[in-house]
Amino acid sequence: MAGDKFGKGHHLHLVDGSAFIFRAYHALPPLTRKSDGLPVGAVSGFCNMIHKMIEGNTGPDAPTHAAVVFDKGSHTFRNDMYDQYKANRDEMPEDLRPQIPLTREATRAFNLACLELEGYEADDIIATLARQAREAGGRCTIISSDKDLMQLVGGGVEMLDAMKNLRIDSEGVEAKFGVGPDRVVDVQALAGDSVDNIPGAPGIGVKTAALLINEYGDLETLLSRADEIKQPKRRETLIEFAEQIRLSKRLVTLDTETPIEVTLEELEVKDPEPGPLMAFLAEMEFRTLTRRIAEQMGVEAPEIADTPAPVAEGAPEAVPFNHSAYEIVRDMAALEAWIARAHAVGYVAVDTETTSLNEMTADLVGVCLSTEAGLACYIPVGHREGGDDLFGGEKRVDGQLPLTDVLNALKPMLEEPSILKIGQNMKYDAKILARYGVDVAPIDDTMLMSYAMHAGLHGHGMDTLSDRYLGHQPIPIKSLLGSGKSQITFAEVGIADAAPYAAEDADITLRLWQQFKPALHRAQVTTVYETLERPLVPVLARMEMAGIKVDRDTLSRMSNAFAQKMAGLEHEIHALAGTPFNVGSPKQLGEILFDQMGLEGGKKGKTGAYATGADVLEDLAAQGHDLPARVLDWRQLSKLKSTYTDALQDHINAETGRVHTSYSIAGANTGRLASTDPNLQNIPVRTEEGRRIREAFIAEPGKVLVSLDYSQIELRILAHIAGIDALKQAFREGQDIHAITASEMFNVPLDEMTPDVRRQAKAINFGVIYGISGFGLARNLRIPRAEAQGFIDRYFERFPGIRDYMDATRDFAKSNGYVQTLFGRKIHTPEINAKGPKASFAYRAAINAPIQGTAADVIRRAMIRMENAIEGCPARMLLQVHDELLFEVEEDAVDDLIARAREVMEAAADPAVQLSVPLTVDAGQGANWAQAH
Repeated sequence: MAGDKFGKGHHLHLVDGSAFIFRAYHALPPLTRKSDGLPVGAVSGFCNMIHKMIEGNTGPDAPTHAAVVFDKGSHTFRNDMYDQYKANRDEMPEDLRPQIPLTREATRAFNLACLELEGYEADDIIATLARQAREAGGRCTIISSDKDLMQLVGGGVEMLDAMKNLRIDSEGVEAKFGVGPDRVVDVQALAGDSVDNIPGAPGIGVKTAALLINEYGDLETLLSRADEIKQPKRRETLIEFAEQIRLSKRLVTLDTETPIEVTLEELEVKDPEPGPLMAFLAEMEFRTLTRRIAEQMGVEAPEIADTPAPVAEGAPEAVPFNHSAYEIVRDMAALEAWIARAHAVGYVAVDTETTSLNEMTADLVGVCLSTEAGLACYIPVGHREGGDDLFGGEKRVDGQLPLTDVLNALKPMLEEPSILKIGQNMKYDAKILARYGVDVAPIDDTMLMSYAMHAGLHGHGMDTLSDRYLGHQPIPIKSLLGSGKSQITFAEVGIADAAPYAAEDADITLRLWQQFKPALHRAQVTTVYETLERPLVPVLARMEMAGIKVDRDTLSRMSNAFAQKMAGLEHEIHALAGTPFNVGSPKQLGEILFDQMGLEGGKKGKTGAYATGADVLEDLAAQGHDLPARVLDWRQLSKLKSTYTDALQDHINAETGRVHTSYSIAGANTGRLASTDPNLQNIPVRTEEGRRIREAFIAEPGKVLVSLDYSQIELRILAHIAGIDALKQAFREGQDIHAITASEMFNVPLDEMTPDVRRQAKAINFGVIYGISGFGLARNLRIPRAEAQGFIDRYFERFPGIRDYMDATRDFAKSNGYVQTLFGRKIHTPEINAKGPKASFAYRAAINAPIQGTAADVIRRAMIRMENAIEGCPARMLLQVHDELLFEVEEDAVDDLIARAREVMEAAADPAVQLSVPLTVDAGQGANWAQAH
């Protein structure tokens, strides 16, 4: 009957491929390919299941036709019908995502038809083919246990639960649902489905639904006669939620008219071909299965290496870089082909080209995509040339697709949950695209992968990573844009020149991802990347785009006040010097201090000028000299004026009226975030003038700024890590930790504590965390160095566990080349075994890194959890400044926000780390940041 038109005597097997994948994934332990660490456990289980199915296809029940059917993506016509459909499903596990396209390859390698269709679920394709088989007079067996498919059973269609070897016919369906297959959708419509987020009728389960359907015959009759039901609650539910129930029925009803192009005849069963099948199994490195199938097929099994192929660091990628092979996409057909490639493999590297580095103002010039090494494209949308249009402005270059058309085509793919979007510093691209209405997700970020593995070893920019790990130097941007006054924007670069540069970025990103993704497992930092780095990207992107309102008038008044105070200080400095001079000139200041006034400690540099840095002036001030102390005050005001009260005015976005800082996730080795353009983390808070700058950061009308700040988190972590019982007890009892330290060190009873003694203890407490020296403490407290060193020595005598921690940390760093936070973040210490000043700095950094890094990890965990915790509360997170989170919230929701945010922050270490001291959070609120803090 082979080759005949499908009909009587033919038997169609339809395999629910997606169900096979998830069963294989959850039933088997993780498995990675030895050569590169690629997860392949689900692929292995899938292949074994398919092979077992083929082996069992003998006798009268053997299929004459077969297909494996998959879900194409998560968005289907049902999402258009009801946007919450399947909305509560968990995101696909990261180690399963790269295996999805491999299961398609496996299906084809076994010479089975592989079917999927955009906009439809696998169940709809199965429903359509089952209907066609029934109407043609043949039989159909659906290999699945999915209850949604049970509505298809009957009339020559049955199901087979391959795991239990259990056949499900009409009687089996009735045993499960209490109704026959033709009424399954009625019962499901009433009962709903929490897994697929189908609402149904609240309070009605499957048993009650079946009783009602059996009594009234069908769903529509039940709803039309709902007022006859005697039970009040059930009657009210059916009347009130009638339309919701009808919607639920439409959601659960499978589409038996899916527009598939394949015919039943084309699904005729064919034996696997040894060549492709052996090649695929060998590529996956499935040794046992390869040998078994090779023996059954009577062919020689290919050899599979038992050890990973060594890859030298910095070795060139096997696929050479070929700029001429990159495609410039100029029509929609070409664009759709690239989108199809992304769907086929399940991932795509994405990069944007723009007119500037400011994500809040930059215009999109082009988009780059790459789906495999060496295969990349550039989609120009915003290139312009010199003004010769009617109005003398810039003219759009020909040969570009309309921006709207490109975004409309890319948006579904860039938002598709089943397609991984890979970027280098993906936060930038995500913010650019978000301004155009595209919410890119899910994402992977090669910069953050490198950061998780290599923090402290090298930078994580694309050029550095490409040179180091691919042996390739990218095209320099300066060769396109120029520099200085003649520099142009990317929009002015010719498309032919722009395309190789742009497409190369996407190509490099994909190649780095292919190396870094499995390397995360080998470096044992997958958890760090997956829980601390990657999920922080969208959180920060939304914070940065929200920005914070800044009052320009307040800044202007402060600038004027600072200028007047600086003038007064200049007058005082000139009086102390006995002559007028330029206070801002280091050369003139040095001559005044060391030549004219004859102060000791003057050292000249190579230029012949005296050094007058802050350290020099602080030493002189500590010796009681007034002039250097006043110069330090003048410099502080000058910095506040130039860096903040003047410069912040230029950073106010013209459209939003807000300042939008940018956070660098991979900026500091310890995991601390770095704020740039502008830097809002270094606004001084120890001086009155510095604190006043925060008055310019204000809430919108009707709203309040709320600050939540960890109390002494690094000291708490030190107490935990070093096991300092006295400090731990003080924290548990909520005592004044600086007073306790002072009492322990200086033998002063708590009730006799003076502010000066407490201040000294506070300086030591925080100084020790940073490995401060006697020299540094002397400068901070403006006391003699010998006295400062005595304080430090006494501190270690009182708290010996701290010295033990420092020694153990140093020894670990020397042996391993890195230190770790409590959450597993690795901070490399390449200079720890160096000699001289580098070793001293590396030693202090190694001591501090586990403490500061753990504190940074804690607040990252809090930020990642925060958005869900405050959902529904009219508030948003605006800033992160070291141990503080700043929110903007409506006035009547302040208490609610504080309660929710505090709970998240104080429990942020749980359950990963059980701290032996409590984390506590101080909260404040006000019309401006100064009042809130």
